[in-house]
Amino acid sequence: MSKQIRTFLSVTLLAFVATSMADSTPEASAQDTKKMVQNNFVETAQKGIKLSGYVDAGYSYNFTGSGSYSQVNSRFGGDDAQRGDFNLYAVKIALEKALSNENKAQAGFRTDIMIGEDASYLANRGNASAQPNTLNNTNQNSNSLFLEQAYVAIRAPVGNGWDFKVGKFVSILGYEVIERPANMNITYGLLWQTFPLYYTGVLSSYRFDDYIDAKLGVVNGSNTDNNTSTGNATYGSTASDGCAVLAALNVTAPGGNANWSNNFQYSSNSENETRLSQANNATPVANLNNDSGSGYTFIYNSWGNWAPKFANDKLLLAFNTVLGTANSTTQNFGGVTWYGAGTYAKYQFNDWFNLASRGEYRGGNNSGKWNANFDQPINNYDATQSWWEYTLTAGFNVIDNLLIRAEYRLDWGNNIVGTPAVSGSSGPAHYAGAEVVYSF
Repeated sequence: MSKQIRTFLSVTLLAFVATSMADSTPEASAQDTKKMVQNNFVETAQKGIKLSGYVDAGYSYNFTGSGSYSQVNSRFGGDDAQRGDFNLYAVKIALEKALSNENKAQAGFRTDIMIGEDASYLANRGNASAQPNTLNNTNQNSNSLFLEQAYVAIRAPVGNGWDFKVGKFVSILGYEVIERPANMNITYGLLWQTFPLYYTGVLSSYRFDDYIDAKLGVVNGSNTDNNTSTGNATYGSTASDGCAVLAALNVTAPGGNANWSNNFQYSSNSENETRLSQANNATPVANLNNDSGSGYTFIYNSWGNWAPKFANDKLLLAFNTVLGTANSTTQNFGGVTWYGAGTYAKYQFNDWFNLASRGEYRGGNNSGKWNANFDQPINNYDATQSWWEYTLTAGFNVIDNLLIRAEYRLDWGNNIVGTPAVSGSSGPAHYAGAEVVYSF
């Protein structure tokens, strides 16, 4: 084909395309089209919005054999897999537009999502029947999704700045947090399991000066999106419309190297998501979830940390305590009390190696007096709880954003190993594990 013919065909094709486009042009003007595009597309790189998170995977081994009689009741579900188990603990993704340091009217948001095996237990913490079964390593599901937080942040320019969170946010109680890599140890502690995970409601915070700040909030209750903080409508009664009040007072040392935090929660009825019953070892506080009468729940937590200046920021010491009580007027539950204390220590030997240890005790009265699933007493099984644990963790920061940790843990105490319905042994129960975390 000659060059002239190819040129003629190209010009003809271009003319045809141009004519077709002209015939199909909508009536909206170019200015209207531009406005429509601006209003219907989200900017992908908005100023001030940050994406962060981590991937946390590892291996755990429980030296208690296999089968239902080898369950370690003092451990969180994800730490109780029988014998050896590779784990995808969590993929954490956080999207946030944080409030600036300026004392002016402003708003932001934060959303945290976790995917992985831990998400199964975190999302279903208050529902024993929905919990993945740790016995014999069945139903370990790394595809589970847990919405940890989703709230709007608002600052009112009052005094030094009065901040509010409206939506779903993590608990104000406890020294340990939901994110494993942010804690000193891989496994969750005994006391962490007695605290709520999250609330839905409103939380305000105010910093009086560089040394004192406080929080005050009203929420639905512990680990629930519903407006009832007591059990479901059973036994011909209607569940109460309850709420919980949160309060905190934090003190920071003048040098900034020590903190003391005091946290309170009072619920206007017995919590349905916070239990001491071993029917679900992930939620060990008062098992009052089938109660539809009146009652209350009170939790006090005090924790603190100290980085001695003589150690040049290499040594960190901390403590954590809890005292809780719950009461109900129906189903013969009576009063339940739980208490505990823990100490932490971490030493950073150099830029890439550290050692961390944790020792805890947790006790309780009337912890398993009633079996709500069968509506009958269970012979005061574990009516007085006395559990102990010690954990030693080695951390390695070999590469930027990469954390490698290895851990040994020992648990012992009354009925600490076995099934909830059958009296178990006092241990000891040994654990060894490791994790690899990449953060971004």
